[in-house]
Amino acid sequence: MLDVALGLLPVFLLIALGVVLKRVDFPGDALWPPLERLVYFVLFPPLLFRTIVTANLGEDETLRLAGAFVIAIGAISVFALALRPVLPITGAAFSSIFQGAVRWNSYVVLGVVAALLGERGVALAAVAFAAMVPAVNVLSVLVITRYSGDSPAAGRAVVKALVGNPLIIACLAGVFFAWLKIPVPKVALDVFGMLGDATVALGLIAVGAALDFHSARASGLPVVVTSMLKLLLMPLLMAGACLIMGVTGDARTVAIVCAAVPPASSAYILARQLGGDATLMATLITALTLLSVVTIPLAIILLG
Repeated sequence: MLDVALGLLPVFLLIALGVVLKRVDFPGDALWPPLERLVYFVLFPPLLFRTIVTANLGEDETLRLAGAFVIAIGAISVFALALRPVLPITGAAFSSIFQGAVRWNSYVVLGVVAALLGERGVALAAVAFAAMVPAVNVLSVLVITRYSGDSPAAGRAVVKALVGNPLIIACLAGVFFAWLKIPVPKVALDVFGMLGDATVALGLIAVGAALDFHSARASGLPVVVTSMLKLLLMPLLMAGACLIMGVTGDARTVAIVCAAVPPASSAYILARQLGGDATLMATLITALTLLSVVTIPLAIILLG
């Protein structure tokens, strides 16, 4: 327990640093939105691409890990949708609960797996990203537009959400290059590596700065339901999916970490763009991030 807690301490200290910087208004609110865009569009994609093309992972291990993620995300989606008829909340609020249950914070994942497993952990996480980023984005778009509006999103809206996602592009490109064994120039890999080195630290600081403690005071039924789905049920479903697919060792640990992390701030952006309950989404992100300080180590120890 102590070893896991100490391994995760730097991750949460970087998040806390973001909170402090935002609280003391240094260097100013104008920094954070551009920083988030810089990490998301410029730093993170090269890290994913380089990790996938240089990873020494067996094809069987990769397919089994990806299969476990598909099973787990499908199961949690079914559970969340089954709750809709019994929850006394608006459709827009439900869409935020759904996002909170299925989405995950990639920066927290990278920070945790890098601290616990090093480069191999990051490589396995990249496989998880390749499997889950497209699925989670499609599901989120469909649910927000279905329950915040009158009908599900048209195919054009779903395609736009996927085509414009830099993480999906980077993952697919990495898989394509790795599968066809296309050589990547060393200078390119070196540049991608230097960009990727900045991703985790800046991403975690941005996570802390994005936490909205004012909105978190409005906690209630949605926070309780989403916390149960994301922080408790999702890790259990992932453990079951790993058992079904025969995922063990480091791959299982990475899968449990991915399942246990809170939702990312991109969920708030999507809710705001598509007409979901963005205020509630900010509340859920903050509440679940705070709770995950306790639940992530427990999930790793008990299930990983």
